[in-house]
Amino acid sequence: MSMKLVILGLLMEGNRHPYEIRQTMKDRAMHHYVKMQEGSLYYAIDQLKKDGYIAPVEVVKDSSRPDRTIYTITAAGEELFQELLLLQFSGKKQVFHPMSTALVFAKYGDQKKIELILQRKLKEQQKKVKELWAVYEEHIPKVPRSVLHLMMSGYEHGMAELRWLERLIQDAREERLGQFGEALDLQAYHHHVE
Repeated sequence: MSMKLVILGLLMEGNRHPYEIRQTMKDRAMHHYVKMQEGSLYYAIDQLKKDGYIAPVEVVKDSSRPDRTIYTITAAGEELFQELLLLQFSGKKQVFHPMSTALVFAKYGDQKKIELILQRKLKEQQKKVKELWAVYEEHIPKVPRSVLHLMMSGYEHGMAELRWLERLIQDAREERLGQFGEALDLQAYHHHVE
């Protein structure tokens, strides 16, 4: 559903061909917020066209590349957009972290090997957070505040993940993942990465 919402939303901004839609999604780093698979964009466009929610308005012919069909959103598409938008806002899907199950049993694992894995994840997360901040700053003059809120949410979640990984690494380094009875030191990990 979210892929159709993205396509319709981008067409609400203006007519586009599928490549432009994909490029806009990439430029806005939507892969951090929307589950995307390469073929799903074109499949969703075909479905929306078949169902009358979008319509071709122009075919751009260029001898050096394939024809590009530019689409517009129809009145029925605008109605579907409103439905999908409100449905997405009211959704209550629970998200599980990929490491949750492993953390339950981490006390039985090799703490040094766990630390090495967490160090790699920390480096990846630092890179992601920097990218999210850069995307946010770049898009301040280009997108509405609602999109900036989305981008900031991704950044803030990324920062929370950074702090969490740092605490995990510290405990793995000190072989404390299996200890009981001591609260986590939350104050030591509040910082800002740019």
